[in-house]
Amino acid sequence: MIRGGCLCGAIRFEVSRFVGPFELCHCSRCRKAFGAAFAPMIGVEAKDFCWLSGNEHIRRFEAPVIEWPPGYQTAFCETCGSPVPGGADEGADWFEVPAGLLDDDPGVRPDKHIFIECASDWFEIGDALPRLTKRDVIRMRMAALGKREGRSIDSSARTDED
Repeated sequence: MIRGGCLCGAIRFEVSRFVGPFELCHCSRCRKAFGAAFAPMIGVEAKDFCWLSGNEHIRRFEAPVIEWPPGYQTAFCETCGSPVPGGADEGADWFEVPAGLLDDDPGVRPDKHIFIECASDWFEIGDALPRLTKRDVIRMRMAALGKREGRSIDSSARTDED
């Protein structure tokens, strides 16, 4: 088991395995929510995640919708402010866990930077991981959604940026 929790220890959880992706998100909302150059987020299936304690200490904030619903949501510990997994108790089949909360090696490594056009001017990406723009992320997620639903979605579809 891979264990994790918030800074004050009120919220604890364990994960049997991570399925990924392990993305380093540079969008402005993630940067603000994490107070960092990017948010390191690892995908987990709900069946592989278990709260150990402190679920009652989780608070949520939903920022206004900028382009399309849903709005940006963040979950955090009411005591110490650490970001915590937000989708774990909302019936989602899959959600993301902030990697900085983990006490143990998750067994996966970062696989890409996303929303790189939003990256902080003061931070220089110094690795060779793929760097995806918003457009790339939208196309990638639309294609993945189509595969899960058993249908083909044109990954060259136009986005709002076209």
